[in-house]
Amino acid sequence: MSPAGWEALVALAAVACLAEGVRGGYGLNMFAVQTAPQPDPCYDENGQPRRCIPDFVNAAFGKEVKVSSTCGRPQARYCVLAEKGEERSRACHSCDAADPKRAHPASYLTDLNNPHNLTCWQSESFVQHPLNVTLALALGKKFEVTYVSLQFCSPRPESMAIAKSMDGGKSWVPFQFYSTQCRKMYNKPNRAAITKQNEQEAICTDSHTDMRPLSGGLIAFSTLDGRPSAHDFDNSPVLQDWVTATDIKVVFSRLHTFGDENEDDSELARDSYYYAVSDLQVGGRCKCNGHASRCVRDRDDHLVCDCKHNTAGPECDRCKPFHYDRPWQRATAREANECVGELHAARAPRAARRVPDLARAPVRLCWPSASSAPGREGGREGISPDRPLCRRDPSAGDFREVPASLQAWREALGEGQGKWNALGTCPERLPSLGGRSPIKGPGFKAFAFSLPQILQGFPPPPGRES
Repeated sequence: MSPAGWEALVALAAVACLAEGVRGGYGLNMFAVQTAPQPDPCYDENGQPRRCIPDFVNAAFGKEVKVSSTCGRPQARYCVLAEKGEERSRACHSCDAADPKRAHPASYLTDLNNPHNLTCWQSESFVQHPLNVTLALALGKKFEVTYVSLQFCSPRPESMAIAKSMDGGKSWVPFQFYSTQCRKMYNKPNRAAITKQNEQEAICTDSHTDMRPLSGGLIAFSTLDGRPSAHDFDNSPVLQDWVTATDIKVVFSRLHTFGDENEDDSELARDSYYYAVSDLQVGGRCKCNGHASRCVRDRDDHLVCDCKHNTAGPECDRCKPFHYDRPWQRATAREANECVGELHAARAPRAARRVPDLARAPVRLCWPSASSAPGREGGREGISPDRPLCRRDPSAGDFREVPASLQAWREALGEGQGKWNALGTCPERLPSLGGRSPIKGPGFKAFAFSLPQILQGFPPPPGRES
């Protein structure tokens, strides 16, 4: 047999062996490299929960920005200012939204920023005070914002405001003001001192408001810079709220000019004054309250946290069903504050020591079945499955108490001063220590207990003595 024939025979044999491997269930996995699963950042090497946070990102990248003004509709002239020594010049061009080579759309605000090939959004020329130009950006969910920055292709504005929304753009609060005339434009003092009493308020500053450079200038707002509680952010609900935003709005209030817009060649001068931005960035993290290391898209294509620590919600801002025995809390560097379930009343004092504000959340008295509740003398007593306050736990084979919401508990049981009520399934002979619940129904007996009575500890259910 010729050498070529031997090579063909060897090749056929190799193909046959590979096919046999596939039929035997190995396929190509026989050549695959086995890699260890990546550790979950929300748990340590011993499987204990710990605080975890999503990666820091530019939350504006690739997102749509709604703008109130864009040049090129219809086609219009604009002029670029330049200075060389004492001489000032203008180079004029055409902005045409219908021509991709001469268009300056809003998509250029959040595209890939290449300093060697700048793309700039540009407003119509001479939209001057009292008229303004706005940029509105929806982040898709709550983010904890670290900074907002804009890089300009035109001179920076003489006056500009940054605002945030926490409710999807329904309402807005000021984040920061920039102006050479803070009092006149925004009724704010220039560079006011930030104290603990006003650290959640926007201030006005004349920094970053120079007309020069005529191109390439930057305005960057740091949300925590100068805020007294920034060093203790974990324990500052005020600042945690301050940096939270679902939407960002930038309002350009007044153009910088050389004062020549009313001279003989005012038309040429006015065509030189406009707002143009090459890059809008919103640096921050998807807000997950320390209970998730990433955000993902849900079935409805909404951005949500991939919650851990038995938490749930778009921001991991509540406990999962059946994990209400300790109040939800934000994770910190010291304590993961994992939500826990099925905590027996007799063990509640330990939880109370770990979480001083235990009275913020409902406390459930749950036993494996109603017949094993303390003092029960046989028979079966459950909770009506059709009551809206409670839901059935399919895995339990029994009706257990699950609050539909914190508000449902409050409305159903009432909330007295200095007292928190917990709903329990109780036998006839167990006294109504805190007064009978106003909710009644067939096959359902409810009693309300005050928090101090619960913390004293009821008898544990059979087989679970502690």
